[in-house]
Amino acid sequence: MASAASAHRREQLREFLRSRRERVGPADVGLPAAGRRRTPGLRREEVAMLAGVGVSWYTWLEQGRDITVSGDVLDAVAKVLLLSDPERGHLYLLAGLNPPPPRAAAGTEVTAEIRQLLDGWERGPAVVRDRYWNILAFNVVAGWVFGCDDGEPHNCLVTFFTSPRYRELPALWEAAAPGVVAAYRADAALAPHDDEFQRVARELAAAESDFARLWERHEVDVPVQAVNALRHPEVGELYFDATTLTVADQPNWSVVLYNPKPGTDTVDRLAHLPRMRLTASA
Repeated sequence: MASAASAHRREQLREFLRSRRERVGPADVGLPAAGRRRTPGLRREEVAMLAGVGVSWYTWLEQGRDITVSGDVLDAVAKVLLLSDPERGHLYLLAGLNPPPPRAAAGTEVTAEIRQLLDGWERGPAVVRDRYWNILAFNVVAGWVFGCDDGEPHNCLVTFFTSPRYRELPALWEAAAPGVVAAYRADAALAPHDDEFQRVARELAAAESDFARLWERHEVDVPVQAVNALRHPEVGELYFDATTLTVADQPNWSVVLYNPKPGTDTVDRLAHLPRMRLTASA
């Protein structure tokens, strides 16, 4: 079974590389287009030369032979063949390597479509956070519930360890804390050379001994679908189920949607919150 799957993967690699090579002309990569060509696109020896690898090695790669490859060499080939990021990741998979982390589009401004999704989520809080868990945008309910509307930057990891809204439910907080830290370390492991993760962790560890203790465990896990519980200063205890979604064109961003936990009175308590705010404003 494994050998059949490997043979099928190498066959796809052969077809993929040949099709990508045939669509790139000499002029596209700065080569003279002199002479008549019997086949479209670049020649194998031209790809090998531009990628800095041996002609035989590249020929074996394109033939789908069972050879050893590295990410650096695949990146060189991908650059010559003008592969897009999704194509580069596909090349890694077909060559038997884990794909590199996706590169997000530049900028941090949340699009109108994502903004509309947040505002349309009226069942509970909704936020967009970046790879470091900084909140980039939130709906009105999230502003009320989490205190995001105070004009200060918010980081979900830091808030979980420092906000009285979470710490005032100690039993639930202590049960959830190891999973929160393990999920953050898992995200950090996806970008081991990005020091921003370590900066957040260092500063939080210096301020919060509970985080420092859990961070030193080096536990790694996927985000658990645990109950998000907090005590709001105006309406009391609130309980949510959270669902995390990845933004397709910004893979380093996550949309987190919070649903009031069934079997609790969270829905009723949330209904009082806008009314209380309006009364206070009046």
